Amino acid sequence: MISGVADHVWQSTLFGCAAGLLALLMRRNRAAVRHGLWMAASIKFLLPFSLLIGLGTQMEWRKAETVPQPRLAAMRQISQPIAALASPGRLLPRRAPLRFPAMLFGLWLCGAGANAWAWWRRWRQARAAWREASPLRSDLPIPALASSARLEPGVFGVFRPFLLVPEGLREQLTPEQFEAILAHELCHVRRRDNLCSAIHMVVETLFWFHPLVWWIRARLVEERERACDEEVLGMGADPQAYARGILTVCEFFLKSPLVCVSGVTGADLRRRVERIMLNRAAERMDVGKKLLLCAAGALAFGAPLMLGIVNAPSMRGQEPAKAIPQPMATAALPEFEVASIRPSGPDSVLRVDFAPGGKLFITNATLRFLIKIAYDIGDDQLAGGPGWMGSKRFDVAATPDRPVGGDPKDMAPDQILAFHKPVRLRLQRLLAERFGLELRKESVPMPIFALVVAKGGPKKLLPAKSAGNATFGMGLVNAEGASMAQLAKFLSEGQAGRPVVDMTGLSGRYDFHLEWSPDRGQNIAAAGNAGSAGNAAADDGGGVSIFTALQQQLGLKLEARTAAAERLWVVRAEPPSAN
Repeated sequence: MISGVADHVWQSTLFGCAAGLLALLMRRNRAAVRHGLWMAASIKFLLPFSLLIGLGTQMEWRKAETVPQPRLAAMRQISQPIAALASPGRLLPRRAPLRFPAMLFGLWLCGAGANAWAWWRRWRQARAAWREASPLRSDLPIPALASSARLEPGVFGVFRPFLLVPEGLREQLTPEQFEAILAHELCHVRRRDNLCSAIHMVVETLFWFHPLVWWIRARLVEERERACDEEVLGMGADPQAYARGILTVCEFFLKSPLVCVSGVTGADLRRRVERIMLNRAAERMDVGKKLLLCAAGALAFGAPLMLGIVNAPSMRGQEPAKAIPQPMATAALPEFEVASIRPSGPDSVLRVDFAPGGKLFITNATLRFLIKIAYDIGDDQLAGGPGWMGSKRFDVAATPDRPVGGDPKDMAPDQILAFHKPVRLRLQRLLAERFGLELRKESVPMPIFALVVAKGGPKKLLPAKSAGNATFGMGLVNAEGASMAQLAKFLSEGQAGRPVVDMTGLSGRYDFHLEWSPDRGQNIAAAGNAGSAGNAAADDGGGVSIFTALQQQLGLKLEARTAAAERLWVVRAEPPSAN
């Protein structure tokens, strides 16, 4: 965050310096040109280059030589087992709060608040003057009010401007001087000077710490008054009468308290009067200077946009997490030899059947449910995609190109997981081919379970006697030489309903035995939302949950927390193609 703000500040500083050099080059030309340059420098503080680059990435940039990628390309980047999503190395541990950024933010907030308070007090003074003013008859193109306050004549309001004239002003000026003063104020209206000044007031409030911002303010006031002076003199006003009128206003009336209220006495009064009396015509811009201004504008605002357009494909395709597995080769994904996807009937019910030989039958399932089955993830680990993904329901029937395993009914719990894995990989490929499914990984804060040591310490975790042979099954773990990281990875694969991170601090390898009821674990996984899942998962005679089993049998506990973890984001999904 701090580095991003620092980048924006120095980029805006460089832009302001460039605007100053251009203004110096245009010193003999019209003041309106220099005012525009300084205004661009002010607006740059509100417009980061990163925003322009981001806009550029949203624009299409097609190249004729680009070879279209197959539909499976994006899907295969994440076709590795979903257990990698919960790898402990990819979850950010809790950090102590950083005090220095908080102190800087507090300091900035105090300065911005003090600046806003000062503007508000001045605005109240100006508001009091126009609230007690009375309408004044005139043939001006904007409303005019007469005020008893001793403020100079000025244009109030940004979008609905009106002229506030102090009572007795006409008596202090000659008709020629009065007309010149009114012409000056109308120039402010035509130039939208109040809007420009209001924008820079916002810049001053946000970037009060930057000296260049205050320098730009002085230049804006100077050039806007000089631009109006040039316009009034160009309309045929007598320089001596005009200068005398300004001096008379300064003698009898007070300056406006707000910069965004355009008056007549702003900037260096002595230099203004000298310029008015000399009445030198500004030089017209030649072709070279016009081309220079156009090139500078194109470079300042067009270059970031073009950079975003050119780099859009690589920036869009860039993985948000740094530690993401390498894409699996296309040939490594197995496929179903025969597969059918049809809309579900009105009387269909949800059913998932991993049949003998690797056949798969799923009825009344949404695409969102199919993705969770294919990648063996919880609901928190899937986001994005069109709305119909969670409403339209389908029936899937698929047969692999070669038999996979035997009959799941005859398998031990540890064999069932090995049987499911190749079927899930085939389902991943089927979804990509028939639904045009494209997914990506991204690292975001999400609910997780932290595997920690329960009160009383670990139980029945014996030091490993051999290199290790861990058997993980549905409702059963027989571990010989298994690490806590392996246990957390297994629990993440559909056992706990969320990613699980090893935070036990136990770095060795252990022999242990763990048993639980898989159905109980799935039914109460949501109980962890309120705190420790182990505390929420009390038995009620229906079997031991994974949360209770961990605490009672191993002295471990799953605590609900929030941390950065990887999830799947649906980039694209289409209704299924014909069978």
